[in-house]
Amino acid sequence: MSKKIEISKKFKNEYDNYYSDETKEWRELGAKDKVNNIVSITKKYRFKSLLEVGAGDGSILEELNRIDFCENLYGIEISSSGIDFIKKRKISKLKGLKLFDGYNIPYDDNFFDIAILSHVLEHVEYPRAILREIKRVSKYQIIEVPRDYSYNVDRKIKGLLKYGHINVYTPTLLRFLIKSEKFRIISDKMSFYSEDIVKYSYKTNNNMSIINKMKLNIFLILRNIAFNLVSNSRKETMINTYTIFTRKPH
Repeated sequence: MSKKIEISKKFKNEYDNYYSDETKEWRELGAKDKVNNIVSITKKYRFKSLLEVGAGDGSILEELNRIDFCENLYGIEISSSGIDFIKKRKISKLKGLKLFDGYNIPYDDNFFDIAILSHVLEHVEYPRAILREIKRVSKYQIIEVPRDYSYNVDRKIKGLLKYGHINVYTPTLLRFLIKSEKFRIISDKMSFYSEDIVKYSYKTNNNMSIINKMKLNIFLILRNIAFNLVSNSRKETMINTYTIFTRKPH
């Protein structure tokens, strides 16, 4: 009999106390970006039930609830601190919230219309295992990852591991993984971080003098101009996040 796949004790311990009030503002800003991507890529579809796998502190679920994205929201999370944060939010459409082992989703086949795996896959020790589980329990899926890969990415490993990113992806690599697991891609989206995210990061790491504000505004303008001028292959090296909307095979 094959051994049941579970998250390692090391990872479980690290994530149990991962969420705190110190990162709340950042996570809620990020949630707005992620939900905007979800809405834009599924705008022709309506769903009654949604599961967020790796729901974190509940920022995405709360934003989905605010915009009335679907009737019934569910979340599963490996971190006990994340579960506590989600409960505090008192999300009105949240019908189920469970602590899980990282790989084995505690719901029946096709229980959900759609499952969301947003900025989770880069943290997962066995990506194919969790992808097979979300495909099992849902008819449609949203998968979003940060574009962490760049030339000499191995020299940046210390910084990436600091945030728990043990896998790196490009749009092409993610599409290969998704297609090799027999998902059907409906649409995809390449995105930059929003101006609010960029400005928050800049304010946190820099002195927001008048000159620095001007530099930031120029950067944002030039970023968008450059993106519209280059080929799709070049765009894949520029973006911050990549989102795929998929369905399971009939």
